[in-house]
Amino acid sequence: MDDLQAEFDTLKAAHDKLKRRAERNERAQFARGLMQGILSMLRPGDVVFDCGANVGAVTGPLAETGATVHAFEPDPFAFEQLSRRVQGMDKVILHNAAVGVAAGSVRLMRAANFADNPMGGSVKSTVIAGGRNIDERDDATISVQMIALPDLIRATAATAGEVAFLKMDIEGAELDLLEHMQAEGLFDLVRLTVAETHENKFRDLRPRFAALRDAVAAEHPVTRVNLDWI
Repeated sequence: MDDLQAEFDTLKAAHDKLKRRAERNERAQFARGLMQGILSMLRPGDVVFDCGANVGAVTGPLAETGATVHAFEPDPFAFEQLSRRVQGMDKVILHNAAVGVAAGSVRLMRAANFADNPMGGSVKSTVIAGGRNIDERDDATISVQMIALPDLIRATAATAGEVAFLKMDIEGAELDLLEHMQAEGLFDLVRLTVAETHENKFRDLRPRFAALRDAVAAEHPVTRVNLDWI
């Protein structure tokens, strides 16, 4: 009986892994299609925010549309790669900073395996404690600047009429920001907001993420606010 249970558990784990992989592939395919639609809607003169730009995989194509792209990346390693990638693109404005509800300085924590794989590890850098496989030791963290994103959204909307596109992939820090944007009506100042949420990495925050998703879905169509970016 124990052998049968062990075999069942192994098969179930393998099935669950394949299911998660299929779901990730489906989301990735959707995101690629969404990205093509986003690029087709942008025009010269539009203002775009790429929050969590990392090494510029999204920043570059956004800038090629002629839109002005503000790219925010707090990790020094990723920011250096980003700077090289967009060198010569005069429509890209770089910010070596995190984004949050309020301005200040915060601790940036990196993946536990960052030293072994900085390119892969840099996508996991976060200012939110409690994440899975994150090195939170004081001597492993970096003090970085945080920019108040709501203030920038309001200022841009006041001068340009709206933020044409806001992409947010900031490893858990999106929760506070999205809650604030929902409460303050800031989604109305952005033509399209997409965000990758990280409830799988922050177990203690899952109830808040679930409540956020319900609140956003009740007020905004997915064509205006999409929380399934990947």
